[in-house]
Amino acid sequence: MIVFTEAGERIAIPAQRIKPLARTLVDLFDAPEAGALRVSRFDAPRLAEALDENWQTRGMQPLEDWHARIRKAQGIERVDPPQGLAIELRPYQLEGLAWLQHLRTSDLAGILADDMGLGKTAQALAHLLAEKQAGRLDRPALVVLPTSLIFNWKREAGRFAPDLSVLKLQGKARGEAFAQIPHHDICLTTYPLLWRDREHLAAHAYHYVILDEAQTVKNAASQAAQVVRQLDARHRLCLTGTPLENHLGELWSQFDFLLPGFLGAAKDFTSRWRTPIEKRGDALRGRLLAQRVAPFILRRKKEDVAKELPPKTIVLRTVELQGRQRDLYETVRSAMDKRVREEIAARGFARSQIVILDALLKLRQVCCDPRLLKLSAAEKVKERAKLDLLMEMLPELVEEGRRVLVFSQFTRMLALIEAELNDRGIGYSLLTGQTQKREAAIAKFQDGAVPVFLISLKAGGVGLNLTAADTVIHYDPWWNPAVENQATDRAHRIGQTKNVFV
Repeated sequence: MIVFTEAGERIAIPAQRIKPLARTLVDLFDAPEAGALRVSRFDAPRLAEALDENWQTRGMQPLEDWHARIRKAQGIERVDPPQGLAIELRPYQLEGLAWLQHLRTSDLAGILADDMGLGKTAQALAHLLAEKQAGRLDRPALVVLPTSLIFNWKREAGRFAPDLSVLKLQGKARGEAFAQIPHHDICLTTYPLLWRDREHLAAHAYHYVILDEAQTVKNAASQAAQVVRQLDARHRLCLTGTPLENHLGELWSQFDFLLPGFLGAAKDFTSRWRTPIEKRGDALRGRLLAQRVAPFILRRKKEDVAKELPPKTIVLRTVELQGRQRDLYETVRSAMDKRVREEIAARGFARSQIVILDALLKLRQVCCDPRLLKLSAAEKVKERAKLDLLMEMLPELVEEGRRVLVFSQFTRMLALIEAELNDRGIGYSLLTGQTQKREAAIAKFQDGAVPVFLISLKAGGVGLNLTAADTVIHYDPWWNPAVENQATDRAHRIGQTKNVFV
């Protein structure tokens, strides 16, 4: 490559020396601006890498300071789990805790993007407990999450980090709770409530604002996304197993919350990154974007930490009923309670077991989906907490390449799930007592034609070898845990080469 000096002299320079610098400078400064060109301090690593010891620079000290700070965040030092943490962190979770601590030390933000089931909540709780023990949690941490997860967070905080005080900002009585925000370590709210409660939430300052299932704010123009950007917080963090669900705009939306301006304006990001990568398949632009965001994303897949995991990992997801579904449950419970008591009084406990089982069955049906209950009142209920959670999980699992078995004791429930899968275009196989071509249904899943297998517990709980599956979901727990375990072992059996998550 020939370069001309100001005096008109020609200098021959090896192209391999110029290319990294030229590529970086074009990437960082290809958007024309009036006046001086500006570079985000978060791009310090890339610019410092391009301007190696072979180049003379002036006025680079501020950028070098930021580069050192980000480099320190990448060179993670081991940290000990905080005292009082009632769970033994696996090695990769300890690495996650160390990464979160380094982000905070370096005044940076990031995305903990581990696969589903690797314990992002546990790592976040360990991090907040460490912050409290160090005296830095003098303001509360606000955690924003889907409605279906608020009960899970509260329960896991009580189990894993009982020293952290937790305030749930949900329900009709939450108006009285807003004044208690400064007196708690963790405050839990939901995405649907953000806009409604924005004035109450914005009245307080936070040590952390954490977005769980952060892909929920993938639309930066949504009301929830606007509110979280306006909150006063020292630090910000995203937790998600799927930082990208559909397109790169979702990644931009999360970084616009974490590090405003780092990826430019939305329109500029679309023209410089989304269009070349998504529409033109520009692999170079894809690599450059990956390098740019790499210091701020920690993602471990199950295969990467397999040796640290037991052969079978059981994850319990608890769902809290809301609205009219909860009211229906209480109505059925009250009515059946009266009926059971009368039956026992008249016939004795031993002769009342059919009535007792019928009462439990109806309550289980309300929990699964009100439409399973043959009552006119149930037909008016629109809430379906369990099904909503399942349909949050399945697309994410399929996107990760998971092969999923979904068991239910109710064939009508499988039909409802089937309709949801059809609406979302997710391929599936179905096995119930009515399935005539049983082997064809099994082969369709085992051979990889579809990622989801819907199975009634009675029809497929035993006698199947489904080692193509690595994830088992029990939509409703079975009466007999041994039968449930047998169903799980359709996937967790000899010949299985992958870890199974239940």
